Amino acid sequence: MNDEYPDQGAGADDEDLYSERTVAGGPSAGDAPVAAADPAGPPPTGDDRVDAAVAGLNRLAATSADEHVAVLEEVHGRLRDILGELDETPETSEEPGQR
Repeated sequence: MNDEYPDQGAGADDEDLYSERTVAGGPSAGDAPVAAADPAGPPPTGDDRVDAAVAGLNRLAATSADEHVAVLEEVHGRLRDILGELDETPETSEEPGQR
């Protein structure tokens, strides 16, 4: 119980705390299982390097949850490398100081 705000606290004994923790519209215990992601994968980005990196996410379905972090870190690292290359590429269409 909170002395400053006595109306707030642990709540009533009949309060359904589980329902507050569920996501609206999300599956409940009686619902059918959620379908897997689209097997075709995400739509193309227009950059073959990015598409190849993002395609690495397709491995998540075939790996255990313990291995997901490694897969996600690998994909994230590849995307960061691509962004880093873009930062290093000089812009030839603009002269310095003009935008």
